Amino acid sequence: MTELRGTLVLRHGLFRGVIEYGTSIEAVEVEAEGGGALPFILPGFVDTHVHGGGGFDTMDGADGVAGMALFHLRHGVTTLLPTTITNPWREVMGALAGVAEVKAGGSRHVMPDLPGVHLEGPFISPHRLGAQPPFALAPTPDLVDEVLETGVVRLVTLAPELEHSSTAAARFAAAGVRVSFGHTVATAEQVALVAEVVRGSGGTVGFTHLFNAMSQLGSREPGAVGAALADAEAYAELILDLHHVHPTSFRAALAAKPEHLHLITDAVRACGMAEGVSELGGQRVMVKDGAVRLESGNLAGSVLTLDQALRNAVEFGGVDLPTASRALSGVPARYLGLADRGELAVGRRADLVVLGADLRVQDV
Repeated sequence: MTELRGTLVLRHGLFRGVIEYGTSIEAVEVEAEGGGALPFILPGFVDTHVHGGGGFDTMDGADGVAGMALFHLRHGVTTLLPTTITNPWREVMGALAGVAEVKAGGSRHVMPDLPGVHLEGPFISPHRLGAQPPFALAPTPDLVDEVLETGVVRLVTLAPELEHSSTAAARFAAAGVRVSFGHTVATAEQVALVAEVVRGSGGTVGFTHLFNAMSQLGSREPGAVGAALADAEAYAELILDLHHVHPTSFRAALAAKPEHLHLITDAVRACGMAEGVSELGGQRVMVKDGAVRLESGNLAGSVLTLDQALRNAVEFGGVDLPTASRALSGVPARYLGLADRGELAVGRRADLVVLGADLRVQDV
């Protein structure tokens, strides 16, 4: 058994104490309230939306999946969903096969856990592609069946206004796949209709990168953003890289969804690399001043890491460390139904992140 001593970042505050662990947490010994002792010890981060990093991409196949997972492990991510991008159907299915290969074959490296894939596209609106290439498809029963047969999809982004969306949502939900609304021009009423179908099929509702690539909140037309903020039980991702979402919008979303908002990276191949020209889904992108953009100027994923998202939440979002930790660990773990992680508690997986006073990763 191994012992870690420092400031434990628990759900209800900061406490000086000790964690004893093997493959799981064996003991959590609290010595005093208030923290003050370094390092900070947090539960491992969970990223539900990450395309790539360190020069690797989910769409590259097994080697790309393993490479990007190892890159994000160094930034505190102990659980991640490799995320696809809208491409020709065979290429999307090839990416799912690559993730399945990594999951089945193991690795000679210590790897983050890969519970499955986030299928972001092709079941999205052609009218709100964002940075997705123009290969959107309706979620017809045969395509949904082909996806489910792979057994690797854990979360799907779906535009609820598409033909077949209700039927597809019911099929995904019944199979245990989280249904997340995104890349959509849907009205709030269209969102609510499909959300009801998801829940009626025993599923969990989410929203993909809240505020981005979706119909916006207005006084007379709430759009997908309004639907997300008004639905207290729906989960929502948010990219807090200070390019996609303003800190005030983050605080507003957190006020509306304190236990259902979670931070993601939406990171791409260029994350962790030098600024300049890179690639996303076969498209040329440019990284400059910490933002990734298509030649059209559209944001195209991010070069964010989850440890930087935590620092942004604390410094610019104005939240305390336990709140930021929940948004990186506890909330996404609950969203995915992973009750064995996301919190420093006896019996949970010993997925631990050690941070210094500057909130930078010292160890995982």
